[in-house]
This record gives sequence, C-alpha cells and structure tokens, in this order.
Amino acid sequence: VHCCERAEEKDCQAACKMILMSNKSENDIVEDLIKECKKYPLPQDPLWQCFLESSRSVQKGVTIAHQPSTGLDGAKLHCCSKANSSLCRDLCIKLYNTSWGNTQNWQDFDVSCEYNNMESQMLTCLADVREPCQLGCRNLTYCTNFNNRPTELFRSCNAQSDQGALNDMKLWEKGIIKMPIKNIPVLDIRKCHPEIWKAIACSLQIKPCHSKSRGSIICKTDCVEILRNCGDHSKFLEGETAESICEQLSSTDDTDDCIPLDTYLRSSPLDNVTEEVTHPCNPNPCPANHLCEVNRKECLHGEPCLPHVCTKGCKLGEASDFLVRQGDLIQVPSGKVGCYKICTCRQSGTLESCLEMNCIDQISCNVGGQHKTHGASFKVACNSCLCVAGKVQCSKRQCMNEFGSNSDQSMFTGLPCNCADKFVPVCGKNGRTYPSACIARCVGLLDHEFEFGECSSKDPCNPNPCHRNQRCVPKRQVCLTSFEKFQCLQYECVLRQWKCDHVREPVCDTDNAEHPNICTLYQRGKQLSYKGSCQPFCKSMEQVCGHNGETYTNVCSAYSDRVAVDYYGRCQDVGILSEHSFHSQCASIKCPAKAKEGCKAVIPPGACCPLCAGVLRILYDKEKLDRFAEATKKWPISILDILQKIRLHISVPQCDVFGYLSVESEIIVLVMPVDNQTKSIQVRITAYS
Repeated sequence: VHCCERAEEKDCQAACKMILMSNKSENDIVEDLIKECKKYPLPQDPLWQCFLESSRSVQKGVTIAHQPSTGLDGAKLHCCSKANSSLCRDLCIKLYNTSWGNTQNWQDFDVSCEYNNMESQMLTCLADVREPCQLGCRNLTYCTNFNNRPTELFRSCNAQSDQGALNDMKLWEKGIIKMPIKNIPVLDIRKCHPEIWKAIACSLQIKPCHSKSRGSIICKTDCVEILRNCGDHSKFLEGETAESICEQLSSTDDTDDCIPLDTYLRSSPLDNVTEEVTHPCNPNPCPANHLCEVNRKECLHGEPCLPHVCTKGCKLGEASDFLVRQGDLIQVPSGKVGCYKICTCRQSGTLESCLEMNCIDQISCNVGGQHKTHGASFKVACNSCLCVAGKVQCSKRQCMNEFGSNSDQSMFTGLPCNCADKFVPVCGKNGRTYPSACIARCVGLLDHEFEFGECSSKDPCNPNPCHRNQRCVPKRQVCLTSFEKFQCLQYECVLRQWKCDHVREPVCDTDNAEHPNICTLYQRGKQLSYKGSCQPFCKSMEQVCGHNGETYTNVCSAYSDRVAVDYYGRCQDVGILSEHSFHSQCASIKCPAKAKEGCKAVIPPGACCPLCAGVLRILYDKEKLDRFAEATKKWPISILDILQKIRLHISVPQCDVFGYLSVESEIIVLVMPVDNQTKSIQVRITAYS
C-alpha cells in the first residue's frame, strides 16, 4: 500500500489504496490501477517502480524480518506528533504505525486532515519527509522557466514532474480541472492565457518550497484573476464565483504560504551565472540505501576526487524512504504519543540497540493567561520562547523597560542581567569563555565553576592528568550537557604509539608543516596549530577573535573549531545584543573589509563586526540533551557535535557551517560562503543552504 503514495496524482493515490485493500486477484488489481490512474505500467513511473522493487525484494520461501523499532514509517510517525487535533494525530499514527490503516482510516484522514488548514504543521512535516526541499532546478524540457534557479528550493524538480505538468495541461484542455476537493470548469486554456496555465501546471508539479506551507498553492490573487478570465462561469455551481472557489483552494496572498505566478512567467534572471554554485547531490548520484553528502575533504594528487560521497544508511521502517547515516543515533516514536526510543544505524543496514527514553508529557503552557501548546514557539517581551512539556523555555536576553526612567534607560547595556559591557573574560566549566564574571553568573554558573582568563589561555595538560603510558592531547569543547553529570574535559588521553596508523586526517603544526595525522605530528615532537591541511593564508600567526569570544592563533585555527572570525587581533570587547542599547559598542574594534556586493550583512549575537551569512538561533533543552547522553554514549554533547551534524545538510560546497554558544545560551549557527573569490550568487544562497 505504501507504493500508492508514489503516484503523482491525488486521485490515483486514493484509488490505489482502495484497490489494493480489495480481495481481487493480481491481474484484476493491475487492470483497475491502469483504469483509475490512466497510465500503463512503465518502469520509470514512481508508482509502478515501487511495485517492481517490492516484488523483487520478497522471494518465495523467504521471511521478511520486520524492523521492530520504527513502525512502517518512523519518519512520518514523527510528524503525527505535530497534529493540532487528537483526531488527526490518532489517524496519522494508524496510517504509519505497525500496519497500514484500512480504507476507512485513509478516507477519514483525507476528509478530516489532508486539506485542513489547522493541520498545516503536520502536513508540512509529512511533505518534507515525502519530498524534501532541495536547492536548485535544471534540465527541464517543458517547465523551462523553472530552470537555472540555484538559490531556490523545490520539492520535485525532475523529469517525471516535468512530464506530469505537460500531461496536466493536456487533461485541462478538455475543459475540467480535477482538484482533490472539487472539479473546476474552464474555457479553452489553449486560447485563454495559456502561459499562466502552464505556470500553474508546472508549479503544482515542480512544487517550489516556501517556509510555512506544505504544498504548491498559488496565491489567491492569481487564482481569482485566472478564474475570472478563464473559468467557465456558465458551468459553475449555483452561487459559486471565482472568489469562493479560490477561498477553498488558496485563501492567502502571503508569499511564505503561496506561489506568486509572476516569478515563473519568465525565465530565471540567473541564466548565465549558475556555474558559480554546484549541487553535487541533486539529482542523487548514489545507489539505493545510500545517503549523498558533499565531499569537503581535500583529495591527494592522483586520487579520484568526486564532489560527493555516498554513505550507507538505514531506513526508518520498511515503507520509508528516509535514511539515517550509518553509525548515527536516531530518535524514533515508541508506542504512545510523546514516547521515544533512541536507535543506532548499524552496518547491517537496520536500526538496532534501541534504548527507551522517558516519555514527554504533551501538556500546554500557561503564558500570561494564554495557553501555548507543547512545541509552540512564541515571544515574551524581547525573548524567543518555547513550550516544552508544560515548561516555558526562553532565551536570556535583557529586555528594556519602555516605561523606565531616562536614568534607567541610560544604564541599559543589553547584556544578560544588564551586566556592564566590560571585557574581563572568564572561562566556564562548560568550556565557554564569557566576557565577564557577571555574565557567567547570569547564565547560571557558580563562582567555583569559572576562573578568570580565556579558556584558550588555559593548558588542560598542565599538570598532566593522564597515565604514564598515555599522552595528554588538548581537545577543547563547549559542552551543552550538564558538566556536573558528564564533565566537560578539555583534553583526551591517547596511548603513546611507536608506530602510527596510516589514516589520512591531515593536521598542521605551528611551523606550518603538514602531517598525515595527529599521531605522526606528536611522534615528530611538533605542536598542533589546527586540524586540516596547511593553508598558505595561515602561514603568519596573526591572532583573530572568534565569535565565541576566544582568541585563536590564526584564521585556520578558528575554522578548525567551526568558529567564524569576528575581527583580527585578541578578543577585547563584546557586542551589545540589544538594538535599544545606548552604549557605544565595540568602539575600539577595527572590523575587516566591508562585505561583498549583494550581501545583506548581519551582526551575529555578541559580535562586533558585520558579515555575510545566514543566521539561525536555536533554543535547546539541556534536560533533554542530558537524557539523550545518559541513554547513549555517556559523554557530553558539544557545540561541535551539533555543527558537524548540521554541516551534513548543507548541499552546496560553496557554503559551510560555523557556530557557537551565545552568552544568551542559544546555539548560533552561521551558514557562510567559503570560496576565496565569493560571488554575489553564493552570498544569496547562504539563506537557503
């Protein structure tokens, strides 16, 4: 039954489910599918392709070992928890849990949930699982106005959807547009604005992504205009108008929710510059059950060097197309709503070693007399907040009292707890350098949990904490989990080896000499400068200040920690975090050269200087991270761990991920262009990568 979701037409999907649940013979089922879907079996058709794959995978006499941990589709089960109503949540669980829902379940879901605006969060999640948004669109032969759009996101830019748009146009020429919830009579679309109808057909098939909506919905103004001009009003139902029809199909003109057709009535303005951005994983070049990742490692001379890497993965259920990277941990729904288990993707290609987590109560929060549902995000004064299991979790920004006296306003700094904007750094036990003891106390550190000076100035290997047959190697990290439970060691003890492995993980020493791995570097008696191949622009040891408030010996050392550079020289100031602050911020700092043309520069939280980047601020739940660490690896989860996982999802090699823990206890993620000669199109793409 899961193959039915591969059908391109909604009518075909619904008919397929009903036909397969009947007690007919295989021949009768095939004939009925051809009749209802109006297509003959073709190996390139996604629906029939799925049937062929399923038939090949089950041989006579072979018992299929079901994955007990994920249900039929663990990825879609995740989406069920986002349902607004208990009815849709329960129906969703029935569809994707241990057995496919019956015909009535599918019909009930279609009627009550599939086209319900109140269920947009769940439906968007299901669409993201079924057809994830991907950057760029090219090589279409019919929907050519969608080509050469490397900075835009699409769900289904492929040859099948391109052909589907052409097929839709041929069907619509018969005078009826069949929609999931109604049929719309139209005039001859070959004569009445054919270019607009083509843009509509292509939009519904190629599916441009937008931030709030799951599907491809054209904007209400466009809908009304085309039906006023080209709708066959003589065949409209009594009392029906272009406006009333469009109110059902698309009730918004918010471009976050709908597709403005004007964009696709002409070719892309980037026709001649698309080579400046590449998409190694779109289309996916990897075999089945493999994930495609951008290859960011340098290749040795003479080695084959592909722009992508194929990594084995595990499916989240026998009917799921969603893959988890081999060796990674994944949280999957377990039993009732709010209960989860953590599983590991093993070399066998299955999720194993599952550990139950404590269930999370899906209870709402009371915020100023208003109820906020579990998982809802909202603002309280100037702070971003989240409702988690009945508890309100907010960022720790200092908000200015608009009704305060002039004296109060003049004393407002914008820093947490309104601390003075003085840079007297202290190193917290979590590995984070804070601009002052006041700010460290404000985020919850006790006096014995920090010491004066930057963390980078501390030598974690002096005195040597390791055994005599071990070498102490500095390993700096900023921990997100509780250091009381998991510590936050800034070093690791490694065995002293007479012979190093031939693993190629290049590192650069303080003399700018490269070594194949860190073992070889220490065996040769050298000091580590940064991980990665030596770069010519890092030969000089020119200190830089990272966004994390840490001073690094050079740019490459900061990049090695996935930290972007704020300015050159030692860290000596902290950027004010509030737009209402009356204090002169970073007055003594000389910022690097101005941003490239086309860049809408941003100043990341706590930084002094603007830069070209897309910025993401993440609130995190320390208790949940602690539970995750307890249930799995028993060691702390760091900022670098989070950034490395996010980095895998950046689909263009011209951009990369950097980040840090802000003094407001938010995870700040920066997506930045990294080419030496950054182009304006690469600047634009940082917002979408």
